[in-house]
Amino acid sequence: MSLITEELDKLIAVAAALRDDAAVQRTLEAIATDCATAIRGGGKIMFCGNGGSAGDSQHLAAELVGKLIFPRPAMPGIALTTDTSALTAIGNDFGYDYVFSRQIEGLGQTGDVLVGLSTSGRSKNVIEAFRAARAKGIVTVGMTGGNGGDFPALCDHLIVVPSTQTAKIQEGHIALGHIFCALVENAIHGDATVAG
Repeated sequence: MSLITEELDKLIAVAAALRDDAAVQRTLEAIATDCATAIRGGGKIMFCGNGGSAGDSQHLAAELVGKLIFPRPAMPGIALTTDTSALTAIGNDFGYDYVFSRQIEGLGQTGDVLVGLSTSGRSKNVIEAFRAARAKGIVTVGMTGGNGGDFPALCDHLIVVPSTQTAKIQEGHIALGHIFCALVENAIHGDATVAG
């Protein structure tokens, strides 16, 4: 078996497990409902993570601000991973564990949603972000893998991709992120008729 076939088979197995998990489907619907409620109420969806999960945070925020399935008005999505001045100042002055939580303290409002991504569920700066979010009445969404790490106690909604391989967890995250962004897009703008 080639590496290509082996990796694709692993991805297919993860996707099949997610597809057949009714709890995952209910959680995606609940996440989308809370995101749509936040947007309708003038709130925003914030994303954070490290490494590949930082890239996924930016990707999913862009799906909301831009478009995913069809042209429609922009929706408020923010990746807390992109402001290098904030990240480096906070990291230098307070420590890397607080690079996201300080931004939430400054930017987050009750009624917002925070989506934190970590393949292990143990990323200290994402955990601190969840703590800051909960203190402000922000809905917390965790996306992780393996056994969930420290996320279960900190998240209003939790999705655990059934894998211990970092790449497969991240592949699951982006697929599921696309799904809940599509659900939000449809909930807010399902009848939108926007040229473009």
